[in-house]
Amino acid sequence: MAVVSQTNLPLKLKSRGKVRDIYELEDDKLLIVATDRISAFDVVLPCLIPRKGEILTGLSVFWFNKTKDIIENHLITANFNDFPLKLKNQQELKGRAMLVKKAKSFPVEWIARGYLSGSAWNSYKAGKPISGIKLPRGLRESEKLPEPIFTPTTKATTGHDRELTEKELAGLIGENLAQKLKEVSLKIYKWASGFAESRGIIVADTKFEFGLINGKPILIDELLTPDSSRLWPEDEYQPDKPQKSFDKQFVRDYLLKINWDKNPPAPQLPKEIIEKTSQKYIEAYQRITGRSFETEQ
Repeated sequence: MAVVSQTNLPLKLKSRGKVRDIYELEDDKLLIVATDRISAFDVVLPCLIPRKGEILTGLSVFWFNKTKDIIENHLITANFNDFPLKLKNQQELKGRAMLVKKAKSFPVEWIARGYLSGSAWNSYKAGKPISGIKLPRGLRESEKLPEPIFTPTTKATTGHDRELTEKELAGLIGENLAQKLKEVSLKIYKWASGFAESRGIIVADTKFEFGLINGKPILIDELLTPDSSRLWPEDEYQPDKPQKSFDKQFVRDYLLKINWDKNPPAPQLPKEIIEKTSQKYIEAYQRITGRSFETEQ
């Protein structure tokens, strides 16, 4: 299947994000298309990662089906044959698009962490609390936390997200809803972490997104993908240093190595970095689902 940089469908374009193109189908439905675009440090890179969009969609569908007993999600179908007739000639959608229920999203990213890494490690090193949480002294980089923690942030349309304390989150959406979705986030994280570890992958942290349909919260967007999570190979895990991963950290590390200043325009990735990144995404899919990616295409 060819790489897809963006789509131009006979539908109303609702938004074009860093990776996804979202179209309006009816008043209550959306079509979410995962392209092969990749971003790092909030900047979209000029290159594409082959099969990335298919991996993101396939993993999201896998996890949505696995967690629907914890909370309802927005997925209707990802089967191309069930899409509206007006899309029957849009073969590029196969494997990379989801038909979903339209929900009113919260301007929040709901982040669960089981390991000390990324921005949380940077805050910890500087002696700062993480979303208002003070962790025990003496923890090492990438160390497993005594208990998973909930560290929500704002969802910025431009610039960087900002940490939220639980009190600030409650002020945004109401105390009862904030508490409920915190509990749901941690429940999904704990269950998914255990499942992934049985497949040899550590979910160091992940972000969720929720929305409302008729006042009822549901899980939306993507779920437990390499773009929304830090995924580490369990057999190579060693605390006290950064970890090898199946996520975008591989690309971030390259960009840091060449001293890119994190401002657009982003540099082109070398062919070998693109190929290795694609392989990382495919391996993550195959390990987690237990399925061969190529035989399903």
